[in-house]
Amino acid sequence: MVGAQLRDTAQELAAVLWREHTVYRERSGGMVIRGEHVRRWISLAPAGGRDEILVRAGRILDGGTTAPARSEAVVPLSAGTGVLAATCRRLLADAAADAARPAPDRETAGRSGGSRKSRKPRKPRKSARRNGRGRHTGFGSWVILVCVAGVIALFAYSSAMHG
Repeated sequence: MVGAQLRDTAQELAAVLWREHTVYRERSGGMVIRGEHVRRWISLAPAGGRDEILVRAGRILDGGTTAPARSEAVVPLSAGTGVLAATCRRLLADAAADAARPAPDRETAGRSGGSRKSRKPRKPRKSARRNGRGRHTGFGSWVILVCVAGVIALFAYSSAMHG
């Protein structure tokens, strides 16, 4: 019963939100509404409560793959299409706002935004070529090269003696 009701709700919701949409069932039994033209998706799945559904929203990436959900909410299924559409619009706006934010640079990605200290930028590593040394082959690489050459020499000697 919940599956059929969820499918009907997804169809109604899709028609309210977007003119162009695709509705399909997930493997887990939930329903997905894709709006390719707005590059967003919405997922409706049964929640823990009897009359509740979990609504998630996210972006559609280049190539058609979906990014993980940016936001989610639990809504009573009996609330109606209008309340559900308003919740979806809020979640879609959150997903759009997350997409519009610039990605954090590598230096600040690991820190929380509330840090008072500012880190000094790292000094760039000196290039081996600038130091005049050129590329350096490590000791382990030389050992491997000598072993490979020894195996080849042993094979050539063995072939010459027996063949």
